[in-house]
Amino acid sequence: MSASVTRATRRPTRYVSLQIVLGVLMVYFLVPFWWVVVNSSKTSAGLFGGGSALWFADDIDYLGNLQQLFTYGGGIYLQWLFNSALYAIVGGVGATVLAVLAGYGFAKYQFGGRRLGFAVLLGSVMVPSTALVIPTFVLFAQAGMTNTIWAVILPTLLNPFGVYLMCVYARDAVPDELLDAARVDGAGEFRVFLQVALPMLRPAIVTVLLLSVVASWNNYFLPLAMLSDNRLFPVTVGIGLWQATASTYGAAGGESLWSIVILGSLVSVIPLIIAFLTLQKYWQGGLSIGSLK
Repeated sequence: MSASVTRATRRPTRYVSLQIVLGVLMVYFLVPFWWVVVNSSKTSAGLFGGGSALWFADDIDYLGNLQQLFTYGGGIYLQWLFNSALYAIVGGVGATVLAVLAGYGFAKYQFGGRRLGFAVLLGSVMVPSTALVIPTFVLFAQAGMTNTIWAVILPTLLNPFGVYLMCVYARDAVPDELLDAARVDGAGEFRVFLQVALPMLRPAIVTVLLLSVVASWNNYFLPLAMLSDNRLFPVTVGIGLWQATASTYGAAGGESLWSIVILGSLVSVIPLIIAFLTLQKYWQGGLSIGSLK
């Protein structure tokens, strides 16, 4: 009796400790976002006026800052948003399609070099993408494709982690017996994949699509190295350019830029927030793929 009572008293204590840790982590991640929300409403005078950095100033000016953001430099920010959407959608969808096909192939087909290929795939997951930027730049420079949209889109089509994710999910979520039954009924491999396997892979597909789109949207180092025309910049590189200008010229010439740099950062994450909230149930379900056998 005493042992069971002890376990019962320890369990709530452990849960409280976990909740405290989660609460601290939540505050840690939300404070920077709150800082951006607060300071994007301030004018340049409010930013450097010595007030609280974590609370709104008296002169809240979201509309004025938005107008300045979308008109500065001839409206270049809208072009950057369009570029980011183009790179994220084309690159994310393309990476998802390749990941689904490759992951399904690794999971459900036996072929020569399968184990070696999967080992290479696992090894490539561990390689930081930034380490591949310079070799990729050299290859595209030799092909004469730098400073084009393809220099950003084509490298993002390769998503080793997405292939691994799809392989793990397809291995357990799509029964081999169901595929064999479809083949016995006379369905070809392409029809088996489209009508039998693909509907079962929907949660993992949405998860890989979301992760690929977010990675493409947040991509910074690759377009920074590949592009020299500021009309082709994504919003990440564009805001970095504004930030460098503001830091270089200081209060004399860059002070007015800081308000639109902060607001531009806030606007740039809104599409990602909408995507996460819209696809949340699929994303949460996809996080557990491979955890159940």
